[in-house]
Amino acid sequence: MLFPTTIAGSLPKPEWLAEPNMLWAPWKSEGDELLRAKRDATLIWLKIQEDAGIDIVTEGEQARQHFVHGFLEKIEGIDFAHKVEMGIRKDRYKAMVPQVVAPLRLKDRVHAFEARVARTHTKKKLKFTLPGPMTIIDTIADRYYGDRVKMAFAFAELLNEEAKALQADGVDLVQFDEPAFNVYMDEVNDWGIKALERAAQGLTCTTAVHICYGYGIKANTDWKETLGSQWRQY
Repeated sequence: MLFPTTIAGSLPKPEWLAEPNMLWAPWKSEGDELLRAKRDATLIWLKIQEDAGIDIVTEGEQARQHFVHGFLEKIEGIDFAHKVEMGIRKDRYKAMVPQVVAPLRLKDRVHAFEARVARTHTKKKLKFTLPGPMTIIDTIADRYYGDRVKMAFAFAELLNEEAKALQADGVDLVQFDEPAFNVYMDEVNDWGIKALERAAQGLTCTTAVHICYGYGIKANTDWKETLGSQWRQY
């Protein structure tokens, strides 16, 4: 097979799992019922990908509200109770974000549930996505480190810990999503790539990087209209 097929990773959530057509959409249930709903949505999307002939399938990010905040939920040192408004992607749009208020440490595994569900229920190669360190620090407020680069490398260490655990779960390919790479191009060269390499350090499974132009929300579509006929960010 010359070019194995896969998808970016994120897929729409069924309306019985989360409120449709919303960023950070609230869940429709809680507790064990929510876990079952996340599992069922994951299995449905695995089947759809297999039926479509996709070679490397994903769990569709069905168990997380947001590709960044879904990772942050299992990290000590982050205050979700007191969110603040912050400009995202060089102030392209604003969002309410949690704050880093203490040293960062993983409380436990982050994505073991959905990775193991997916691995158990498909014989295809399995890809799993994680946010990259530069994109994480652009989606959270710093009230502790006082240094973007230092905080990015702190997150890179935690990403590496979870990525190695996903590999042990049987994930064949770990993909890091770095939409911030098309925004802070000087910082990418200065330290962004190094932080990403730290996140992937020691992995023996296949790794990938996904760089995109963000969600199709009005703030992003308005920004894209300013780019002209040629988009040079890549």
